[in-house]
Amino acid sequence: MASMDVPADLPQSRAVARPTAPPTITWVTLALMTTASVASLRAAPTMAVYGLACVFLYLVPAVVFLLPTALVSAELASGWSGGVYRWVAEGLSKPLGFLAVWCQFAMTIFYYPSLLAFVASTIAFVIDPSLASNGVYTAIVIMVLYWTGVWVSSRGTKALAGLSSWGLIIGTLVPGTILVVLGMVFLGQGNPSAAPMDGSHLLPQWTGLASLVLIVNNFLSYSGMEMNAVHVSSLKDPAKEYPKSMFLAMGLVLLIFILPALAISWVVPADQLSLTAGVMQAFDAFFSYFGVGWMTPIAAIMLISASLGGMLTWLAGPSKGLLEISRSEGYLPPFLQKLNKFGIQQNILVTQGIVTSVIALGYALIPNVSSVYWIFSTITTQVYLIVYLLMFVAAMRLRKLKPDHPRGYRAPALGLICSVGLLSSLAAMLIGFVPPSQFGSNSVWSYILIVGGGLVILGLLIPWAFLKLRKPSWRTADATTHEGDAA
Repeated sequence: MASMDVPADLPQSRAVARPTAPPTITWVTLALMTTASVASLRAAPTMAVYGLACVFLYLVPAVVFLLPTALVSAELASGWSGGVYRWVAEGLSKPLGFLAVWCQFAMTIFYYPSLLAFVASTIAFVIDPSLASNGVYTAIVIMVLYWTGVWVSSRGTKALAGLSSWGLIIGTLVPGTILVVLGMVFLGQGNPSAAPMDGSHLLPQWTGLASLVLIVNNFLSYSGMEMNAVHVSSLKDPAKEYPKSMFLAMGLVLLIFILPALAISWVVPADQLSLTAGVMQAFDAFFSYFGVGWMTPIAAIMLISASLGGMLTWLAGPSKGLLEISRSEGYLPPFLQKLNKFGIQQNILVTQGIVTSVIALGYALIPNVSSVYWIFSTITTQVYLIVYLLMFVAAMRLRKLKPDHPRGYRAPALGLICSVGLLSSLAAMLIGFVPPSQFGSNSVWSYILIVGGGLVILGLLIPWAFLKLRKPSWRTADATTHEGDAA
């Protein structure tokens, strides 16, 4: 759409110069970029509880969710710039486009507490391992680290955000490889695995509908594929190279998810595994066994630095997208659109920080830290699934309404792919209301109330209220231009 606004009297030299040297990347590079943005060790303990069955639990959502998301978002990105807001606005409506971009932002409100809870438990292994299960300690660390991140982001500091570019190496590939190698040597020396590794344990033990919740939790592990779809037009031959890139990325992501989870299950019994501190429990056990316990703090620092670097990048990203759309369309009140002297959306970050601090208190008030971690992860998944539901429907509508619109890449069997993605996302959302098997002794209705309340309030009621209260005076796009010029 931006290209349509170029004046007709633009000098010929400028008009021709723009497309002469388009930036290109190889399909392998795109696969690595996608792997870096999706893969993480943070979710490994959640699946390590189920031993060999984690292979199945990761593979199913990869086929029914990761692959459809990657292919559909590639077609949308190659035809319409502007991300998920533009896709949904063009295919459905602008209000639903706002809902999509809001949910993309809102999911981070619960994502940060769960991410920083992982950091808190990792720090605990350097100071005092018993702190990893202390809710008050976890809540304090979450609030201190989050507000520090807000302060850094509000000053427009880019250097620290660069830590995230090393996240795949520092916080994922190196410690993940160490974990797997140590695990293989551990087993190779004749030590028994803490989790059974025979064929009868390939599938998770069926305990009713609650067993399916495990698969749902992995949907969030694969989220973010639509972010990298924007690079599809940078490939030399998108139609052939993008599918190859996505299959390679999916293979790498599965290896990074599955192998460390298995390594953890080899050394830490399921009934002793913490969902937040499980990675460090495994490192501590392996390092102690091999007589190199002094390496535990080093592993902790690697994981912490990568997580904090990723947080700084995510902190300003989604909120900036929400800000830009709100200024042009008037979705948020002027107070939340205001920029500080560094050109950063400080009021949004501060408001988000207040809500995050309240959520963090959940760790102090609910005795079991792992339970809170799971609940927050589920709410995050539920809110983010709204984005994908809208995206799949919009993709089918755009293929029907605008079949001749130029697209750099066309997903094969789009209707089938969207249907699979849509149905799996709907199923994931419904199953997400069922407490997992380890919550059997707790109140089912309280779990449903917390998860459902988080989804309805954060994912539906708040954006509905903004749309309902919206006023023409909330459009401040001109102010954005002026402030940008002033800067």
